[in-house]
Amino acid sequence: MSILSISNIKNVAVITLDAPSSSVNTLNEELMEEFAGLLDHIESSEDIHGAVLVSGKDHNFIAGADIEMFKARETAEEIEQLSRDGHTILNRIESFPKPIVVGIHGSCMGGGVELSLACHYRIASNHSKTVLSLPEVKLGLLPGTGGTQRFPRLVGIQKSLSYMLTGKNIFARSAHKIGLVDELVHKDILVDVGIKAVENIKAGKFTRKPKLSFTEKVLEGNPIGRSIIFSQARKKTLAQTRGNYPAPLKIIEAVEYGFKHGVEKGLQNESKLFGELGATTESRALVELFFAMTGAKNNPQKELVRPVNNIGVLGAGLMGSGIADVSINKGNFQVILKDRDLEAAAKGEQTIYDDLQKKVKKRIITTSDRDQTMSRMVSTDSYEGFHKTDLVIEAVFEDLNLKHTISKEVEAHTHPDTIFASNTSSLPISDIAKGAQNPELVIGMHYFSPVQKMPLLEIIKTEHTADWVTATAYDVGVKQGKTVIVVNDGPGFYTTRILAPYMNEALLLLEEGASIPFLDKIMKDFGYPVGPMALLDEVGIDVGAHVGETMSPMFNARGAKSSTKAAELKEAGYLGRKNKKGLYLYEEGKKKQVNTEIYSFFGGSNRTEPDTQTAQMRMILCMVNEATYCLQENILLSAKDGDLGAILGLGFPPFTGGPFRYLDTFGIQKAVELLTQYQEEFGPRFKPSDLLLEYARSNKTFY
Repeated sequence: MSILSISNIKNVAVITLDAPSSSVNTLNEELMEEFAGLLDHIESSEDIHGAVLVSGKDHNFIAGADIEMFKARETAEEIEQLSRDGHTILNRIESFPKPIVVGIHGSCMGGGVELSLACHYRIASNHSKTVLSLPEVKLGLLPGTGGTQRFPRLVGIQKSLSYMLTGKNIFARSAHKIGLVDELVHKDILVDVGIKAVENIKAGKFTRKPKLSFTEKVLEGNPIGRSIIFSQARKKTLAQTRGNYPAPLKIIEAVEYGFKHGVEKGLQNESKLFGELGATTESRALVELFFAMTGAKNNPQKELVRPVNNIGVLGAGLMGSGIADVSINKGNFQVILKDRDLEAAAKGEQTIYDDLQKKVKKRIITTSDRDQTMSRMVSTDSYEGFHKTDLVIEAVFEDLNLKHTISKEVEAHTHPDTIFASNTSSLPISDIAKGAQNPELVIGMHYFSPVQKMPLLEIIKTEHTADWVTATAYDVGVKQGKTVIVVNDGPGFYTTRILAPYMNEALLLLEEGASIPFLDKIMKDFGYPVGPMALLDEVGIDVGAHVGETMSPMFNARGAKSSTKAAELKEAGYLGRKNKKGLYLYEEGKKKQVNTEIYSFFGGSNRTEPDTQTAQMRMILCMVNEATYCLQENILLSAKDGDLGAILGLGFPPFTGGPFRYLDTFGIQKAVELLTQYQEEFGPRFKPSDLLLEYARSNKTFY
């Protein structure tokens, strides 16, 4: 079936892009070939003055290049040719003798933006669903079809780098403000305005004026100024990536080369760098992560899903209000947010309103959008209305007796098939289900803080949980915008379980004499977004102590040494960021400082830093080895889920692909040898799992 359809309106070819049997449009070889044929037709037809390109999809223009097309190529040369083929068609569009206008509504990503950049005029709808981005850096790549050359020349070097180096979204109004799009209109008149734009360009009535400030013109308009920009960009990038990600530096190189040698050579160099990046292990790991995340949107038991319209959330604190937020914002669910009193419930509601108001001020959404979203939620201190709920998610304090009490209350105020989900981070769901009349309706839905930003939802099922309950919880998570993994029940499930030995090892290293900033620095150098000490403060030392108490019996049974320091710190009143006193001190308006008082719990103020690589590997191997125990014990259903959970929930370095892909790359035999060495030197907590030993003996890999 054809991807493109064409109609002639007022001597303008209106081309509608609508990939059959797909919810989104993507750029692929079939589309480019079809588009080339249409250009031949438009160029040879005297009665066609130009073209307007729009999408036939709801809220999607082009989702980017088809990653399958990229994945099918392995060598740098093959990947480079893919970029060159893209240049051929986009260069033709740019130099086309008749005006080509693009009308963008909905998501326009990667190659979609690059296609738009090659067109002569860009119109975008002023709808909140219209968002543009060049997210290639998140796949370990650079924009490979002209983005590194056209984008900076259109909006300026500094602005373009800020978007290309992060892959962050550009909402419609921002896109118009920086000059990425020429006009904002209502989505229903994109074609009409596009036809008018074709006529204006043909009549010579349009001249684009760059939207650069005076400072930008001065700095970017000469070689010395540009060299300062590129130098500063490299310094900032290296500080953020610690050299673990090659793509950001290649993006800077591509832009700089183009300004030094011109667009034509810049495009040639862009293709070369695109090919080099595409063949790196980092890019391959990030691409596989992308496919795993995309695959996780497909519910494996979708035929069992039951409708959920109304959700009850118990606890209006940080987690509860976050769950309510994604439920009304992304899931379009009706939500009752309950807390012990109206003041607490209203505070949670106000937090959600304030976040929406920030989007209004940034003109991402309208006041009408805000009010419509808030209308889907009520806050309360009672169970009134809970008889309508299909799912109740509790996000209260980590106390088993409290959760038993709440589950009984929920059962008394809901209908017989209401699902009861716990947001606990460590208590076994089967223990919570023991207090329920219907344990088959009890499930774990473990969100991560802050809920609005963290992409993972870990669903925990017990041996009693009904399949339709698991399937329905999965469906809710996807609608909330989450990447979902399903794991079997056990202490700490998967994510908390593998985080516990990592954090434990960090505390043991602190006891041995390592300093707080040293431990944080070396793990950030390895690729974690934050170090273990800062993470403990963020999570809360009291929470860390509770997790340690819950998990230590399992680890102690294996002969592992568990640090008790989190519990000691909690008793001494050190809670972390929540009371501004933890491993760091947090004062208003000041940069956080190391809390040297803490060292009195860890052998005194004299610190002796261990070998960096040994300290890194002790923490890393504790975590990845525990991941293999989880797979061995059927807590994890697949290595893929293990990688998704560790990266999206815990910040395991994405460029490694996750614990299991990391083991494949690092070498399973090498990991076993190192774990065995550490077992002899530091104790039985480093004993390799039987699964890992089996893989080493059989020379098997996880992928």
